[in-house]
Amino acid sequence: MAKDEAIQYLITDSRKVLASPKSLFFAIKGVRNDGHEFIASLYHQGVRQFIVERKPELANYPNGNFYLVESAITALQKIAAHHRAQFNYPVVGITGSNGKTIVKEWVYQLLSPEKKCVKNPGSYNSQIGVPLSVWQMTEDHELGIFEAGISQPDEMASLQKIIQPTIGIFTNIGSAHAEGFNSIQEKASEKANLFKDAETVIYCSDYPEIEEQFAAKSRLSQKLLAWGQKPGSNILLEFTNDKIIQISGALGNHRFALPFQDFASKENLIHCIVLLIHLGCSDEVIDSKINQLHSVPMRLELKQGINKCQIINDAYNNDLGGLRISLDFLSGLNKPKRTLILSDVLQSGLTLEDLAAQIAEVVRDTGIQKFIGIGFGFYSHHSPFDQLDIDKQFFLTTDDFIRDIIWNDFQDEAILVKGARVFEFEKVVQRLQKKVHGTVMEIDMNSVVHNLNYFRSLLQPGVKLMVMVKAFAYGSGSQEIASLLQYHRVDYLGVAYVDEGVELRQHHIHLPIMVMNPTEDTFQALIDNNLEPEIYSLSLLKSLVSFLNGRPIAIHLKVDTGMHRLGLEQDDIAEALDLLSSNSNIQVASVFSHLAASDEAKHDEFTVAQSNVFEKTTQKLEKALNHSPLRHILNSSGILRHPGLQYDMVRLGIGLYGIDPSGELQDKLEPVATLKTVISQVKTINKGETVGYGRRGKAERELRIATIAIGYADGYNRAFSNGIGCVLIAGKRARVIGNVCMDMTMVDVTEIPEALDGSEVILFGQELPIPEVAQMINTIPYEILTNTSERVKRVFYAESL
Repeated sequence: MAKDEAIQYLITDSRKVLASPKSLFFAIKGVRNDGHEFIASLYHQGVRQFIVERKPELANYPNGNFYLVESAITALQKIAAHHRAQFNYPVVGITGSNGKTIVKEWVYQLLSPEKKCVKNPGSYNSQIGVPLSVWQMTEDHELGIFEAGISQPDEMASLQKIIQPTIGIFTNIGSAHAEGFNSIQEKASEKANLFKDAETVIYCSDYPEIEEQFAAKSRLSQKLLAWGQKPGSNILLEFTNDKIIQISGALGNHRFALPFQDFASKENLIHCIVLLIHLGCSDEVIDSKINQLHSVPMRLELKQGINKCQIINDAYNNDLGGLRISLDFLSGLNKPKRTLILSDVLQSGLTLEDLAAQIAEVVRDTGIQKFIGIGFGFYSHHSPFDQLDIDKQFFLTTDDFIRDIIWNDFQDEAILVKGARVFEFEKVVQRLQKKVHGTVMEIDMNSVVHNLNYFRSLLQPGVKLMVMVKAFAYGSGSQEIASLLQYHRVDYLGVAYVDEGVELRQHHIHLPIMVMNPTEDTFQALIDNNLEPEIYSLSLLKSLVSFLNGRPIAIHLKVDTGMHRLGLEQDDIAEALDLLSSNSNIQVASVFSHLAASDEAKHDEFTVAQSNVFEKTTQKLEKALNHSPLRHILNSSGILRHPGLQYDMVRLGIGLYGIDPSGELQDKLEPVATLKTVISQVKTINKGETVGYGRRGKAERELRIATIAIGYADGYNRAFSNGIGCVLIAGKRARVIGNVCMDMTMVDVTEIPEALDGSEVILFGQELPIPEVAQMINTIPYEILTNTSERVKRVFYAESL
């Protein structure tokens, strides 16, 4: 048994472990993963404290402490609730359909640095996220700010026990996340349970479903700060214009100029203002504070950096909870060195000495190899880092760092740049970022994970998952997508050509990789990089046998069942089996085929016929080989439409990127890629004038024309020319006029007055879906995605804070 340790870190994800004896791991058994399967790995890394739902083989863990419970999640929540009960300072609990995270972050901005606040990192507002957030509370804090989200009835009661809010904010009620409820009223009632014991509740009485929750007699003991524009609100609002708001009623008379014009921002800000008035802030302080509010960055950006580096841009906020989320993201990148550039952590509630010691411990436990600290705190209190055997440097200011650092010392590193806004770390990111032109493809890593998990949810127990990252991961960036997939423990990757597999190996991808189009001249590269070739013909198999000369290799046999592209013909199967039987150095890892029309119901009979041929063929193979290789035949649309043909493994391709070729379940997937550019110039042309090469675009009236910074060299097809294609500018569609040029395209913005030099332009994305863009030129979504040139910078982002 291990010695008792004071627990500092609560861990629920084995990939995000601080390898410390002070870590407590909760082995949670979920729908897709079971935490118990990773206990051995965590023990090997140094974790000694475990909460489990089933007893492990204790002899394997002589220095481990194990606590057996019925539910690891319930245990996590009870520990967090007990921890919360140790503190008597005010806690603000926030819930609602929308705006929870924004309100939380704004309250934090408005009350700091005068109050030492603790809050959820990111949107850690779930049954697991809330207890992990509350665990951050210490006696040095003066106020807690925690949001809570639910998706079905009876969930809020457990979160209420953990947060125990003394002040509540109910942001709004609507249809968001309403799938688990029978009605809006039921959802409002469930959310209101967060405030069961709160002393004060702030809400907008203009929502009748919310007002109904607080009209009951059981709420009479609470102070209700119900604001709204309708008569009867005890805090009455009146807008004198779009920005000026007059407040009267229970909190007295106040007047503020709001720095936002959109409804959602105004609503969120009014919740914050009412809270500040309630807490005793003067109008002068509130007015000054709200005009200093800045937008809340909701994502981390992964950028291509100088000297083969990858840059995680988190340059706008810095707190201890958010730091751990960002370090989790960093740990998922496959680079030989991980570097952290960190500013002083403001409003931590800790002394500079204690803060430096705590961060040094986090740096040590997360395997950071280079640390750069910027700010007075790190510069004057860096002695805890002296004990770490890593590269480390400290600078008083950001300008000092930019002036004195040797930029070429950053080589092939994953670099997290994280700082409070006042340190202006965007300057650091600009210096580290690889310089490319202004057209970018944004890749939403959260949506990639959503789609991956959705397809996993469709798989029968035990079915493995191969994900295709060929063709630059369908245009999305092979290395970054492969790193994410490795982090999420897929079973196999698939590429088209050997050089794609070699590149992944060079970027530290160690998953098994199948190569679909090997050639004789790439056999040595296959061996050198532990890649597994698809063998699709008898002649290719013979060549491989001759080349290997007894050396071992794993292969994937492809059989033709009716696609008539690549694959062993039925007449060749017997000879292929003879070759394999006499060459035991060749291991058949899998046998597979490809469905010709899995996405179309009219061809389902042909799909069944293909599967019948496949089953008969695999039976012959298994008998001759005396073992059972993995069998797989389904692609993305096949996974969605033919669950009975999953066999041992499936191949996920374009579905990962948010596209269902069949169109039947498109609403279950999230778009991953957004292609953006900017307007280079706007000009007015007269009636009768022409636009572009060949004078193909003709003005039938006076027009405003915008030239955008993308052309066919970037992958924007010339077929979009002359009014066929359109783009989005300020949410409005602008038609292409004239021919698409190599590096530029012209669009008609006559009806879009917001279109100005430098305005953002969307080529495809959430509001202009790839399938619709493909239909414009009578092609398929695959072509739109994969055509985007590699000279277009990919920017990867994930949820932040």
